[in-house]
Amino acid sequence: MKSYRSFLFIFITLIFCLTACSSGETSQSEDEVKLILGAYTTPREAYGEIIPLFQEYWLDKTGQRVIFEESYLGSGAQSRAVVEGFEADIVALSLEADVNRIQNAGLITHDWKAGEDKGIITTSIVTFAVREGNPKNIRDWTDLAQPGLEILTPNPNTSGGAMWNILAVYGAAQRGQIEGVPADSPEAAEEFLKQVLSNVSVMDKAARDSILNFEKGIGDLAITYENEILVGKSSGQTYERIIPTSTILIENPIAIIDASVDKHGTRDLAEAFLDFLYTDQAQEIYAQHGLRVVNAQVAADYEEDYPPVEDLFTVDYFGGWDQIMGEIFGEDGVYNRAILQVQRGE
Repeated sequence: MKSYRSFLFIFITLIFCLTACSSGETSQSEDEVKLILGAYTTPREAYGEIIPLFQEYWLDKTGQRVIFEESYLGSGAQSRAVVEGFEADIVALSLEADVNRIQNAGLITHDWKAGEDKGIITTSIVTFAVREGNPKNIRDWTDLAQPGLEILTPNPNTSGGAMWNILAVYGAAQRGQIEGVPADSPEAAEEFLKQVLSNVSVMDKAARDSILNFEKGIGDLAITYENEILVGKSSGQTYERIIPTSTILIENPIAIIDASVDKHGTRDLAEAFLDFLYTDQAQEIYAQHGLRVVNAQVAADYEEDYPPVEDLFTVDYFGGWDQIMGEIFGEDGVYNRAILQVQRGE
């Protein structure tokens, strides 16, 4: 009998433990709920201001405290982390291709581009950060091929910002916007890209790491998001922003991860947070942190801070992300051919 009672006690304890462990991954209390955000590195400070405002909004609305778990990596690295098991409820990444990777893995099952802004939460452009006084006299893409220049740009294998940078220089060359490079010549555009890459001295894992190295005095120029430069200048950095004649519109997507929110029971919360990011209040914070915004009213208020670009193009110029990932960033694509030749000294 004693043995039976011992067995029964162990059995009940085991069942309780298994139930608690299982529910611990997904259950949310009436008083407190957790939301997991996986983002690229650049807008970290903006989310540092937006998240407390949303927490206050949600508490007033529901009486429930929201605890955020935040992760910031290069966009490509963040995307791969989600595919490999990081259970982010919502991702805010640098480029559509990184969200598509998650969707292709079966973790996003809804049409994340169905909204009015097609899943884009902010935009930016590819620009140059140069030293105070612009001692190298950098004015446009042509100047990036000058001998002896030290350029910083992140690694396209881990950074979405790096991919935007490559698309900007290659696209400007293809469009005939670079002196000495004929328009509509893929061969000439690739050769110019190779010249620029031959001047790259450091390739960091993320756009934020790249600009931080530039702030430490490394390099003559950083190819980077416009917002990285504006944020740096607002915090006392003395480098200058150069907007090239031709550059690409950076479109930053955001998406709910269906597999995660269904497992965690956080779909309503994730949808509310996503909606909140489009409000005037949140969009103004993005704008204050150097990002061009999709909210037209807020964008108009900050028009003077974001000059127009003479020749602004989008990923549609290349045929969209599927074509880009094959023809430009594929194993035998434009970028890999160019960087391999640079590494070989060809």
